[in-house]
Amino acid sequence: MVQMENKERDEVDKMKTKFLSMWHNVKYSWALKSKTSFSRNSPVLLLGKCYHFKAEDWTWSEALQLQCLDAETRTTAAAKRLVESLESSLQGTLNRPSNPESSARVPTQAPGPAEEADAHLKEMYHRTLISWFGDNPSAQLGLHRLVHLGLTLGKQAGDWYGPAAVAHILKKAMDEVKDPALTSVTAYVSQDCTVYSADVIDSHRESKDEQPSAGTSDDLYPPQNNPSVSALTLPDSHAVIILIPVRLGGDQTNPEYFNFAKRILSLEYCIGIIGGKPKQACYFVGFQDDSLIYMDPHYCQSFVDVSTSDFPLQSYHCPSPKKMPFTKMDPSCTIGFYSRSVQDYEKISQELSQVLQPSASDKYPAFTIVQGHGRDYDLSASLTPEKREWPFIRDPRRTITTAGGFVLL
Repeated sequence: MVQMENKERDEVDKMKTKFLSMWHNVKYSWALKSKTSFSRNSPVLLLGKCYHFKAEDWTWSEALQLQCLDAETRTTAAAKRLVESLESSLQGTLNRPSNPESSARVPTQAPGPAEEADAHLKEMYHRTLISWFGDNPSAQLGLHRLVHLGLTLGKQAGDWYGPAAVAHILKKAMDEVKDPALTSVTAYVSQDCTVYSADVIDSHRESKDEQPSAGTSDDLYPPQNNPSVSALTLPDSHAVIILIPVRLGGDQTNPEYFNFAKRILSLEYCIGIIGGKPKQACYFVGFQDDSLIYMDPHYCQSFVDVSTSDFPLQSYHCPSPKKMPFTKMDPSCTIGFYSRSVQDYEKISQELSQVLQPSASDKYPAFTIVQGHGRDYDLSASLTPEKREWPFIRDPRRTITTAGGFVLL
């Protein structure tokens, strides 16, 4: 009797959780799962790489083998696998050869020790990357840490975060990381739509403050639970994530910037654009034709404990990214680039100089790249980080909400 009552109570709790998730999905911009259609005749540009449907598959192949977490999708996937199994069984019966000897299969060559070791290392590295964004206070780049750092900018959980505010919070998070594999990466945020090359180069060469010994309370895992960190080869110089807050128009994105956004997303070093549509945050990772391809963070998913060695990966990979016309893109956004070294930054600045060349129709570039340090120009040395972001974030004293903001819950 007690077991039956406990079982019924668990079922009720599961039902409540499901309804609560559905409510949040509706509340925050109707973020429901849907399959996106892509043209098979047009290339897809993702994070600076071009993919053609007819030549390759641009999705992560291992994602097809993952089991879905939510019951609805899991049931659909199970039914699909059953149908595929029946079809393959029927097809095998129809095409079965009459000669039994001819049906013998050629044995496939098993992977060698080197291939297995390489696959194991990649798997550990993959999980280490995901663990940095875990849903717990100790995760170096998790939501808990970002909300905590947002307090320094006067932001509370539930407030709207503009793309520029998010850029400054991400930089602060990168400055305070403790994980050895993350201390080799730093972040740079441009000032007043201007990238100062000397500041970026200094970021490549600067050494962070001495890190505390392993096993402190701020570490993501104790060393024995995170063997992949010791297996990583850390570079001598820092890689730099370059974040550039810009505004591509007034109330709406100026159509003159559509081709600019395409060219930016086509660059090899681009890591996407933090942006969205009015009152809904999105992460733009590419485009096809006249539509942006983006990831939507609003869909509620089950909690994943990343402290375990075999935590599920489903909710960290999107089986069907979404598309949105460029015309719906909010003008306030932050462009991101990843520079591994000073030599990389030189290539980035050269390519960006070509993209930012003024044209007859576009006389005002979205941002500029100049030589020297920001302090050499003394334009905003006395400004606080909050005021440097103007006009990209809302003044907390005003009651009017601006479009294109982020809300961290």
